[in-house]
Amino acid sequence: MRYRTIGTDAATRREVSVLSLGAMLMGTLTDEATSFAILDRYAEAGGTFIDTSDNYAFWVDGTRGGESEALLGRWRRSRGVGDGIVIATKLGARPTVPATDFTKGIVGLSADVVRESAERSRERLGVEKIDLLYAHVQDRATPLEETVGAFAGLVAEGTVGLLGVSNHWAWQVERARRIAADAGLPGYEVLQYHHTYLRRRTDQPSWRSPDGQEGVAAGDLLSYLRAEPALVPVAYSPLLAGAYVRDDKPLGPEYDHPGTPARQAALRKVAAETGAAH
Repeated sequence: MRYRTIGTDAATRREVSVLSLGAMLMGTLTDEATSFAILDRYAEAGGTFIDTSDNYAFWVDGTRGGESEALLGRWRRSRGVGDGIVIATKLGARPTVPATDFTKGIVGLSADVVRESAERSRERLGVEKIDLLYAHVQDRATPLEETVGAFAGLVAEGTVGLLGVSNHWAWQVERARRIAADAGLPGYEVLQYHHTYLRRRTDQPSWRSPDGQEGVAAGDLLSYLRAEPALVPVAYSPLLAGAYVRDDKPLGPEYDHPGTPARQAALRKVAAETGAAH
């Protein structure tokens, strides 16, 4: 297992494994026994970076989420897991009422929501301090200054370590980081976006934005990361839920463009050369 340091401040930075384990469906579609076995095996292999969110996985059973965080809390207690395992969670996209989709609205990123959501996440995870906390989705209704100040307040009181952001346009990330820097506050240092070898179309509207897919690591975000080497990119869904190798898992229309066949051909060539072809 390889490791890298995330964060620039000696007081909050952490060393984590470069392979992160997503726990989105643990506690719902992935039952507790299986989840614990996966988590145990990951830790045995040297994995130290687990990802979840306070809204995972509300859509499975029509809840408001929290099942994944609660399961991770039970696993931590049953295994005596300490600070060696870094757990990252997210807030802002929890549905306002029990739901199976996002049509009824989400809580957003107001100062009150940030504080309350972080406190509930700490309780479910059973931790005094959240290692890494992300702003899960953009919230156009709340001024960036309010959200930035709320996240910084959690760091100041010691209940959160590193700050991250997900599913925001690159300009929103840069603006939020500038607001924090100008005020002398901690800002976003970890950026979690959908990123995989096959490039996804970004022009199709999402439920968060009519302008396209702001949660995809497109050229503007990748260029931004190159220009800011202190920022840490974290990819979600890099294996496309098995679509690279499963015949019953089609890629979908978002990958129907001229760039896909060429990249698939390159993958097949490398897989054959390395003996990894299925």
